[in-house]
Amino acid sequence: MDQILNYISIGGSFALAISGAMKAMGKKFDPFGVLIIAFVTAVGGGTMRDILLTEKSVFWFKETPYIYFIIAGTLIALVFRHKLAYFHKTLMVFDAIGLALYTIIGVQIGIENELDLINCVILGTLTGAFGGVLRDILVNEVPVIFHKEIYATVSIVFGLFYWTLYKLGVSNPILQIIPILFIIAARIIIMYYNVSFPSIYRKNE
Repeated sequence: MDQILNYISIGGSFALAISGAMKAMGKKFDPFGVLIIAFVTAVGGGTMRDILLTEKSVFWFKETPYIYFIIAGTLIALVFRHKLAYFHKTLMVFDAIGLALYTIIGVQIGIENELDLINCVILGTLTGAFGGVLRDILVNEVPVIFHKEIYATVSIVFGLFYWTLYKLGVSNPILQIIPILFIIAARIIIMYYNVSFPSIYRKNE
């Protein structure tokens, strides 16, 4: 179980690193700036999660493969940036993959720490979404989680779904695969069709 979760977490860091690197390149950052944004995007959520769990050390301090995969994701984004013809669509896919993988990791770590349901879901949402919040702040954008697109809601709903499957005794790898695929599909569909919650503001506000 721990090995599977480790692979999922590394995959999430790789996907989010590419997402962060592509966002930074869209803002014309230099290579070092691209690497920093990629790193923050990849580990921001997991770092905050581990800080909140006081008995747990920050994961990438002890697991150096995360750093290598983040660097690899950044280099791939830099080298193939001209071949990524559909920038927004590619960013959307990697962002969705990262959100899915890290949401599941966060909920599972909450379960392992014997947290209540609501705290497990919060931990999953934080792990999946907080790196993107930091990324958007650093590139001087309003974080997507705070406006328009349904972002955190996807993490919350399917974090709850994963917790339910776990409590029902669904076995691996189905336990992880189904929620991950659902999150990826939901996130891509929401972004493609520009689905959002109704605005609470009048048009002239």
